[in-house]
Amino acid sequence: MITIKKQRIVTDILGTPSRQNQEYLYPSVCCGHHKKKLSINFEKNVAKCWVCDWRTKNIKRVVRRWGTRKHLDAWRDLEGDAHTGDLDNLFEIATEQEQRIDLPTEFKTLTGVPSVLDNRALSYLRSRRITKEDILRWKIGYCAVGQYENRIIIPSFGVEGYCNFFTARSWTKDNWPPYLNGPGNKDIIFNDLYVDWTTDVSLVEGVFDAIVAGPNSIPLLGSTLREESKLFQKLAYNDTPVYVALDPDAEKKALRLIKALLQYDLEVYKVPIAPYNDVGEMTKQEYQARKKAAEPFDSDTFLLRAALAI
Repeated sequence: MITIKKQRIVTDILGTPSRQNQEYLYPSVCCGHHKKKLSINFEKNVAKCWVCDWRTKNIKRVVRRWGTRKHLDAWRDLEGDAHTGDLDNLFEIATEQEQRIDLPTEFKTLTGVPSVLDNRALSYLRSRRITKEDILRWKIGYCAVGQYENRIIIPSFGVEGYCNFFTARSWTKDNWPPYLNGPGNKDIIFNDLYVDWTTDVSLVEGVFDAIVAGPNSIPLLGSTLREESKLFQKLAYNDTPVYVALDPDAEKKALRLIKALLQYDLEVYKVPIAPYNDVGEMTKQEYQARKKAAEPFDSDTFLLRAALAI
């Protein structure tokens, strides 16, 4: 009976479907294709567009993205979800001018033809399996002198293309602390310029973790994410599926983050990291394999995992 009611809700949103066995083919609202190519299997709770490859492992995301608040409330009532996340009023995506900062005057880019002076920086990056492609994608450079002496510099760029933050990692044991952040507020979205909010995002702790996790990975620059932060707001505003990949020693923080994301009906997965200490210790292939096997979270899964973590 619940499945039939869910079909009615989706049909009210998308229009009358065609049926092929257990698949219901709806108009492709995700890409505007003129044929019914959005396939939904209510028994398996999955949806996929055969034209643009948009997909989800939770049909609620279809309701959230293309339905009204009335549709979403009806869906939540069927699933017994608490209406905790205020989707209408919480999110005020910042309209003020983006934070802009300057890179250090001593900054030297590594994206060009390498010189002898670059060897120490490049040697450190090679020790961390950072490739030339990674250097180009992340616009990595370094400082040999100055406030950020003997440190790798990884800049972040906002949606308008200006540098809005950078982090500096020492390649020697003499520099303390190992990481220094540039000036400005940490409440930014690292490399927002390059994020595709219509597909899944990996949330990791540090920038080197994000390099391993690949495209559409965002470092938190820590292990927490406040609901009022720009990143949290933009994830919820865009209904972006989230893969949480925090270090094993931040298990309770990861669960708190997952709980907050679930309150706003986001599609959430938890990537297993152990026995590694962090994503940065993995190969890119290992992370993608673990991401593919990531555990989907709902309210029941969260309660179970939270109880086990006590």
